Amino acid sequence: MPASSVSSVAPARAAGSVRGALARLVGRSPGNAGTGVLVPLSLVVGALTGLGAVGFRWLISHATLLFSGTDDVAAAAVGDHPVHPALGWLGPWFIVLAPAVGGLVYGPVVYRWAREARGHGVPEVMLAVAHHGGRIRPRVAAVKAFASAVCIGSGGSVGREGPIVQIGSALGSSIGQLARVPADRLRTLVAAGGAAGIAATFNAPVAGVLFALELILRDFSARSFGLVVLSSVTASVVARAIIGDESLLTLPALTVDDPRTYLLFALLGLVAGALGIGFVRVLYAIEDLCDRVWRGPEWARPAVGGLLLGLVLLTLPQLYGVGYPVLSGAVDGELVVGMLLLLLVGKVVATSLTLGIGGSGGVFAPSLFVGGMLGAAFGQVAQMLAPDLAPSTGAFAVVGMGAMFAGTARAPITAVVMLFELTGEYSVILPLMLAIVLATGASRLLSADTVYTLKLRRRGIDLGQHPADRVLGDVRVAEVMEDAPEPVTPDVPLAEASRTLLGSGRPTLPVLDGDGRLVGQLRADLAAEELEQDDEADRATVATVLDDVARVSRGASLREALDALREHPDDDGGAVVDDQGRLVGWLTHRTVLAALSAPQARRAAPDSRPERDGTAATV
Repeated sequence: MPASSVSSVAPARAAGSVRGALARLVGRSPGNAGTGVLVPLSLVVGALTGLGAVGFRWLISHATLLFSGTDDVAAAAVGDHPVHPALGWLGPWFIVLAPAVGGLVYGPVVYRWAREARGHGVPEVMLAVAHHGGRIRPRVAAVKAFASAVCIGSGGSVGREGPIVQIGSALGSSIGQLARVPADRLRTLVAAGGAAGIAATFNAPVAGVLFALELILRDFSARSFGLVVLSSVTASVVARAIIGDESLLTLPALTVDDPRTYLLFALLGLVAGALGIGFVRVLYAIEDLCDRVWRGPEWARPAVGGLLLGLVLLTLPQLYGVGYPVLSGAVDGELVVGMLLLLLVGKVVATSLTLGIGGSGGVFAPSLFVGGMLGAAFGQVAQMLAPDLAPSTGAFAVVGMGAMFAGTARAPITAVVMLFELTGEYSVILPLMLAIVLATGASRLLSADTVYTLKLRRRGIDLGQHPADRVLGDVRVAEVMEDAPEPVTPDVPLAEASRTLLGSGRPTLPVLDGDGRLVGQLRADLAAEELEQDDEADRATVATVLDDVARVSRGASLREALDALREHPDDDGGAVVDDQGRLVGWLTHRTVLAALSAPQARRAAPDSRPERDGTAATV
């Protein structure tokens, strides 16, 4: 056998052996997967994602050490400008070059192997679940992990939750595709992978489950819930066994002695909701600006844009990477109001710029950062103006974090549980719930979209729209209409027309006047009734039993055509006419059904293009 044949057969055999192993694992044959398949597969997805989350954190920490020479540049004190130990001759200016060098590393990798790995990741997972049957290319997990680790490690001011959600979801999708599970179960495995990623990364298994159900799957059914829980718990156990069990933030016990204090938390929630929408609009405004300005190759965009990001980091090195040390400092009350507000604005700009130049990372951690700065500043001002009503600054910072996430992502259940799990402090629940609900309401009043759905809507994708609605609205009648039946004229004897009708095998025939314009239809039931009951039926013509018919224009949408057909429920479809009323085709309910059940790839083709480049996101 030629070498080329051997090389092509080997991967196929390897894939087949993996499919077979998965089939034996679940006790079913490939292609005939049942409900029992999902339990072991969910456990496998959770375990692998847990290991992947640990490995991803390891990649980030080592990339940060490589590009900055320290464990975390953001831990630098205010006013300090860190120096890379191996590049002392550059002084603090190394921080300008770090994002550019990082972009030069991950930019070509993303452009060549998986362009959907750009950006914050969660919208791509939501799209795969809603419109692509849960199919995500296996390579996305590896490319996303590499690109995001290099981006964050070289200074990208983004978070790690979006990448790990996409990584876990890609693992879930890949395992499900190897096991050949049906599309509805594949979607559940994708959500299970996303939940496992959140659980393992933030040590927040409950929040991981709610994140997957509320944002990705948008389904709280018992079956989905149970399988996602299995995956989330498994990932959390794996991660805790390797990296330990610690809360991200620590808070002193919070007590609210005066009911009027809740008014302060309510006001903070409203402000955070409005600021969350402002953050989203700035994010995409800067992305649009980058699109207009950039004229070079896409693979070089992160490198060139990284120089601009580096100048921002030179001014505020605390914005380097995820920024959890700064967030902890804000919670502990170590920063003054002016610095908190400066970091707030700086984080919005730095995150927007990182994603605008083509970086890879999440927006969840930046939203927590911005909310923490807002809450801490709000708390300090409240303590100055009403010291008897304002508890600790840390409480306001944590509430601000939850409210900001709710304002940007509009996932109130996830926000409440996430912040509780991140802090481990139950006493903050009541203020959190109040502020988050108000932030969600304010956000909804100001914008119909979230930070995730707006990215898709800008590409013409509405996740709230049923796939059938898109077909009914986008497909024109002219694209799917059938050939019109043989017409008859009104003056044709009814007996003769009936023979034509019988020969056609249809229940109706269109009736045209002498100029070829549609005047109605001949129905078999009306013709039969006339021939049976009228003593002078041999003198009857088509005009005697002429009936009205549904009319649709060839340029109408299927939705408009379906509305017209519904006005004639007993008829066999309706006539398609041109602007002069001449018959050009025929449309039936069967035709509409065929369009709705057309291959998913044809209907989703416009949606499977990642932003800006048109490369398919699924296979």
